[in-house]
Amino acid sequence: MTKDKSKAGTDLFFVALIPPAAIVAEVTAIKEEMAARYDSSHALKSPPHITLHMPFKWRVDRLAQLEAGMTKAAEGRQPLEIGLRDFACFAPRVIYVDVALSDALHTLRREVVRTMRRELKLLNADYKDLPFHPHMTVAFRDLSKVRFAEAWEDFAQRSYRADFTVDSLCLLRHTGQHWERWRDFPFPV
Repeated sequence: MTKDKSKAGTDLFFVALIPPAAIVAEVTAIKEEMAARYDSSHALKSPPHITLHMPFKWRVDRLAQLEAGMTKAAEGRQPLEIGLRDFACFAPRVIYVDVALSDALHTLRREVVRTMRRELKLLNADYKDLPFHPHMTVAFRDLSKVRFAEAWEDFAQRSYRADFTVDSLCLLRHTGQHWERWRDFPFPV
């Protein structure tokens, strides 16, 4: 069932960091393994990413304002190194590739949220007032508690390591079926 955008007048968006294609392919393969072995395919509805600003509704007739706010959020930013380090979980349903929390990443997230609040009046950047815990989800929501226990027994023992540089913010847009990479906002060179 597709969403009737003309009726709602809004779409869902969120702000994230997207790794390079090779890492996207590796993490997507892990998501596909989760779907095949543990019946958890919901994570396949978005590309691998690190969320900086949780999903928010935005009126489609104000997309130019959203793009201007995103451009402002990317201004003055420097490329930053991201480290992916093994797997971790939020029991009892979420398994993810862990992201090394650096001062640069924490600062980027804080400044992006601040800019989005100031420029676009978005106030829902924090999920249930939890601290920022960067990660790349590989299984969640549709992972049963029983299958979580099986999957976590496997993934808790696995190693995964990747490093990459990010030089843009990504705005993802929900199609009614899945999240797609809508537009990148590069950091100035």
